[in-house]
Order: sequence, then structure tokens, then C-alpha cells
Amino acid sequence: MRRFWMVIIMIVFLALADGCSDKEKPEDAFKAYLANWQDMNFENMYQHLSEQSKEDMTNEEFVARYNDIYQGIEAKKIKIDGIFDGKNEEEAEDDSVTFKYHVKMETLAGPIEFDHQATLVMEKNESDQEWLVEWEPALIFPSLEEGETVAAETLVASRGEISDKNGVGLAINAKTNVIGVVPGKFDDEKKDSKEALSDLLGITPDDINQKLSSSWVKPDSFVPLATLPQDEDNLRPYFDIPGVAAQEKIVRTYPFGASTAHLTGYVREITAEQITELQEKGYTSGDIVGNTGLEEIFEEALRGKDGGHVYIKHADGSFKETLAKADPVSGKDIQLTIDANLQQEIYDQLKGDAGTAAAIDPKKGAVLALVSSPSYNPNAFIRGLSGEQWAEWRDNPDKPLLNRFINRYAPGSVFKTITAAAGLKSGVTDPEKVRQIDGLHWTKDASWGDYYVTRVHDKSSVTLRDAFVYSDNIYFAQEALEMGKDTFLTEAKAFGFDEELPIPFSVDPSILSNNGINSEAQLADSAYGQGEVMMSPLHLALAYTPFLSEGDLLSPYLLKDEEGRTVWKKNLIEPKIAELIKEDLIQVVDDPNGTAHGAYIPGMTIAGKSGTAEIKDNKEDKKGTENGWFIGFDTEDNKLLLAMMIEDVKERGGSGYVVPKAQNVFQSLQ
Repeated sequence: MRRFWMVIIMIVFLALADGCSDKEKPEDAFKAYLANWQDMNFENMYQHLSEQSKEDMTNEEFVARYNDIYQGIEAKKIKIDGIFDGKNEEEAEDDSVTFKYHVKMETLAGPIEFDHQATLVMEKNESDQEWLVEWEPALIFPSLEEGETVAAETLVASRGEISDKNGVGLAINAKTNVIGVVPGKFDDEKKDSKEALSDLLGITPDDINQKLSSSWVKPDSFVPLATLPQDEDNLRPYFDIPGVAAQEKIVRTYPFGASTAHLTGYVREITAEQITELQEKGYTSGDIVGNTGLEEIFEEALRGKDGGHVYIKHADGSFKETLAKADPVSGKDIQLTIDANLQQEIYDQLKGDAGTAAAIDPKKGAVLALVSSPSYNPNAFIRGLSGEQWAEWRDNPDKPLLNRFINRYAPGSVFKTITAAAGLKSGVTDPEKVRQIDGLHWTKDASWGDYYVTRVHDKSSVTLRDAFVYSDNIYFAQEALEMGKDTFLTEAKAFGFDEELPIPFSVDPSILSNNGINSEAQLADSAYGQGEVMMSPLHLALAYTPFLSEGDLLSPYLLKDEEGRTVWKKNLIEPKIAELIKEDLIQVVDDPNGTAHGAYIPGMTIAGKSGTAEIKDNKEDKKGTENGWFIGFDTEDNKLLLAMMIEDVKERGGSGYVVPKAQNVFQSLQ
């Protein structure tokens, strides 16, 4: 019997022991609190607070405070570890225990790391007991006291600027005024006020209403509406409207406006779609990002790196202590080889027409201008673009948003220099040989059916020089046929066809054909830049560099720090061939009968070639339109090699419409 009772007592003892072991340990309670903290599960964190702590702060206040702080400082990669050294178990016998912990996180101002401690108290109820955290502000940051707040601000990096070869700004950061309203002082119900403001800013009353209705707007907020042009400093008309105010701001500015728009591109506030793509690179809502042109191409270098400041403020709002600070790193400045004045001059000549131009230094290959017309004002994208203006640009049949200098076009007769070089190099063309050509139409034989090559001038005896001066399609077609397809393609391709241009812009390689030359008629057409030949304006300009550099085809460069003559195709043609073609091109301009005589300038020796390319949508298109070309260079000072093209010149004199505009550009250099 005694043994029986001893067994019963043992069972009861074990049961009691098991019951005691099920009770929560303070270490486990603190670990659960820290785990919720690390996961930023502030709702569950609150459940671990003592009754006294809960009386001092509601659940909503607790969650809001943590959310505001952590979102404000952009906290991420939070890691919180408890430090348990064994001494805490002895303290637990007194119904309170202190645990140390270590916090580490990344913020907009860099890493924050600290050690601190928290006190847990044991609270009992009728059926159980549990360990709960005695909360105080110092648990967030050790030096944070009651009534104080944590503040954070982004220290915005200055965006790198883009300048021309002389340091003239093309994309700069400039001070300007932002016009906005303070809702509490602005009578938005008063029709006259709103309409007067919309008229001054060039935006609609609906635009104003939309910005005033944003969720963040409060009666005393400054709600920005539009950024004024850099040269507009008279603010009185705005201030005459009650509630209208101004703030000075640094904004991206494009001093040359439309003339450099496709070159520089523009920046604007990041969109939701872009944030999805770029958030891994640190972009957030409100950031400015390059959208087109060099602003987009060099975004990473220009952007720089924002800094940040996380600090504690006293209850009165004054500064108390820095928790983390990272200074901003300014973006890299980029200097181009572009000549801003030349860029503007070429744009002014093209203004009103759809066209493009590329200008290079014929001695080095430096790109001096890349122009596309019509264009748009890039300042509008950062200073306030109205829906009406965007619709006008988008729907304009001349496509001002299209960057033409990165596109390819049929070169027409300006391609004939390549055919001549190929013929001379292969030995097929003899500059002294006279070809007898009768009439304005020519077909090889009956196998061509009703197809024939046409020319403008009826000259029966034609040398190579005559063919250049009169731009004789038939002469060059016959030369190509004598060369044969293989020789023509080999020699012409050596000028850089099917190769990418080594510049920052993405330009599709020029081509001689889509899928090979499949007929003699196509070969004949290709000889004078028709058929399926397609070239970019910059490549066309480069294709003329051998005639000024003793046969070397130069490589282009756009960045000033790459300065120096670089050869793309060494000894592409012999110096005597280059000199021969150059002299013929001089005659195209000097000779009164020359197709480019309109580029003649007394006191200058201009060599050049004009060309009119027929553009047809399909074989059935009998009428079509024409693009006019002129490519020329100054043979004495060697300052400029210019390729210019204007679209739709069929009823405006063909290439003769383009040549005087190019002449004006060369005259501007005198």
C-alpha cells in the first residue's frame, strides 16, 4: 500500500512539474516581441506590451508611430537580435527582467545600428501569468524621449549637367519660380480667380482642381501648379490673385529649347510604370528620371546619388541629434563635342520643315551638330505640360516628337560618291573615259521590260566629272553594271554598311539592300542611292570624310573626353582617288551648271553633292514624294562637313530647296 501511495505522489509531482514547464519564459516572450518588430508587424508587437504601456498609448497610436517613423526613414533590411547572457534568469524571480538587444537597419541616410535594453514585467491574471514589455520611446532609438519625434529628409543630389564643346550649357540646373496656391487662402469657388490663374499659367481650371484635390493637400499646404520659364521674373500678376504664392526651386532647364531637344532629351517625374522597372536601382515616387535622348542614355551617370539625414527633434521642433547622415553625391557632368551655336543655326535653317542634319569636324570626326526638325520645347516636360500641348505634338503630321537624326533614309544622289569610289578602286571607272548617253531615259536591253533609268540633263558626252556636276543617274547606273553586283557590294559595304556607329545613340546600321541585290535594275538603282539603300544622316556625313583625309574613313565621337582623330576604316581608298573625287565635288558647287551651285560662296571653296531621293510607299505609288539632300564641306579651313535633308520637296524645287539653307550654315562660319 505504501508503495502504491508513493507512485501516486510521484505522478502528481511530475504533473505539477510539467504544468510549471508550460508557463511562458520571459526570454521566449521577448524573442516573440523582437520577431514581430523585425517583421514590422506592429499590431502583434502591441499585444506584447504591459497594461500600463497600453494605457499610455492606444493600439492605433502605437502602430501609426512605428509606421510613420519607419516609412519616413525608409527603413529596410531590419535585423533585431536579443542578447541573452544567462544572468536574466536570476532577475526573473523578482517579476521583472531586463534583456539587451541589438538593432541594425538600412535607411535613406545609410545604416543605423545600436544596442539597448528592454524591461519585461510579469503580469498575472486569474488563470495565467505572462511576461510583457514595459514600453518607452527609447526602445525605438535609445536617445528618443517622450514628446520628441524622428525626422528624415532626402538630401537631393545635384543632377549632372550637359554642355557643348565650349562649356555652354545644353541641360542645366537653374533657379526658377514655382507658382502654386495655398488652399486655405485661395477662393477656389471664385470663377474669376481660377480662370485668371489658368490663363496666366496656360493650364486649364480642371488641371488646378485635380492638383488641389490630392489626398495630401491641407488648408495651409503649398500646392505647386506650374514652373515658370527661366526668364519670367514678374510675379505681380500672380500675386494679385488671393492665395497664389511662389517658391524658388532648382529645375532642369534646356537653354536652347527645341533646337537641342532630340539631342539632350528631357527629364520628368518618374511614372508608376518606371518605378516598377527602376525600384531596384533606388528610384522612388517623386524622383526625376531621363526619358529620351542623352538624359536617358546617361541617366545613371547624370543622376548622382541622393543622400539623407535621419535625426531626432525636440518637442519644440528644434534639432536634437543626428541618427544617420549621408551626403549626396552629385551626378557627373557630361561635355559634348557639339557646337551649340552651330546646332542652333542649322535648326533655324530647317525650322518650319521636316528634316534632319548631322555636322562633323572633317579633320577629327567630332560630332558638331545633330538636328531634328520639327521639334518641341523640352522645358515643358518639367515646367508643366498641358494636355492640349501634348495632343498637338502627338497628333502633328510632321511628328515633332520623332528623332529624325537616328533614322535611316534613301540617300539618293549623295550616294554617288560611294559608287564612284568603288568604280575607281576596282579599276572599272576611268575618270577620262567619255560615255555616250543619248536622251533622258536609258534601259539596258529588252530584258528590263518597261523599266528605265532617268536623268535630268540631256548631255551626250559624259565624263566622271560631268556625271557629278550634272548628277547623271544613267552614268552611275552603267558604272555599277560594269562593276557587277559582287564588286559593287564589296566596295560599297567597306564604307561601313551593316555596322553600328560608335556613338551613344542607337542608330540602326545603314544597309545596301534588304535581302541582297536580286536584279540588274536594282543594282542600277542602288548606284545612285535608290533601290533599297538606306543610310542615317551621320553615316552619310562620315562617308564623305575620306575625301578630306587622304582616303581614311573617320570614326565619329560625341563626348569631349574622347577627343582625338580616330580612324574607322584606314586607307579605305587611295589618296589620289580621294583627291580626284574632292575636286569633282568642288566643281559640283563652283560650276554654274552644277546641281549644287546654290551653295557657292565667294571666298570659300565648298565641295558638295546634292541629291533628291524618290519616296514611294509601294510599286503602285506612281506619284510619291521626294526628300532633298545636300552634303558639303569646306575644303580650305576644314571646319565643317554638313549633311542636311528635308522631306517632301517634290513641289518645292527638290534638292534645290535644301542647298541654299546649307549655304547659309557655311556662311555663318565666316
